[in-house]
Amino acid sequence: MKMTTITEVRRFYRYVMDDMSDPRTQDWFMVRSPAPILLSIGVYLYLVKLGPVWMKSRKAYDLKNPMIVYNCCMVLLSMYMFYETLMAAWFNADFSKQCQPMDYSNDPNALRIANVIWVYYISKLVEFLDTAFFVLRKKNNQITFLHVYHHAAMPFWYWLGAKFVPGGESYLVVSLNSFIHSIMYTYYLLAAFGPSMQKYLWWKKYMTKLQLVQFAWFLLHSIQVLYVGCGFPRAYIVCQCLFTISQFVLFLNFYQQTYTKSNKTETGKRK
Repeated sequence: MKMTTITEVRRFYRYVMDDMSDPRTQDWFMVRSPAPILLSIGVYLYLVKLGPVWMKSRKAYDLKNPMIVYNCCMVLLSMYMFYETLMAAWFNADFSKQCQPMDYSNDPNALRIANVIWVYYISKLVEFLDTAFFVLRKKNNQITFLHVYHHAAMPFWYWLGAKFVPGGESYLVVSLNSFIHSIMYTYYLLAAFGPSMQKYLWWKKYMTKLQLVQFAWFLLHSIQVLYVGCGFPRAYIVCQCLFTISQFVLFLNFYQQTYTKSNKTETGKRK
């Protein structure tokens, strides 16, 4: 009985990993098996916990130049991904903005979208460096639950995207988030130059507002996709909606804690 159960589990695993996945991306880097991405996330979470302990008796590192290079590269990467979604989806008259079905063909445009979704997935692994910089600079107050949850969950979610649905409606998160990140990493790039740039960084809170707008946009769009229907896997959209709601709630709480309460405190002091 036990051997039969194990055999059935293995058969179901092979069915999901092989038969349900997109054959075009099956052999792309970090896509075939969930093991590498789960291991990467596990190592990330372990280092998040261990890093501050390791740095406790050490002097904070001065990482100005590496951070400038990193943030510059992330700006360029984000702009590239946004440009790809513009060309393949937004500016493509044949691509439905209301509800685009999943295209598993080798059509050049379909492959272009699949490629940018895979690049986006890999970029989420690169963004582990955001946390590494906080740890090495002893900015532990920046390593919040929201920060860790977002950085740990996004790579796995877009591993699912790259493996099972690298096309269709998956483009929207890549497009909106890449646009936001091009702005966000520009902010980080300027901030990395030091205090002399602070007077130009008054727009920090507006980045969080933009992130909230992107979550609301995607959630409303996804609801209408579920209503209209177009052949894109509904289960993925439902799960994406739930994930989006969790992020919206956390980012909204961050905005209220960081800006709304601080504004009330400042008003109270003036009185």
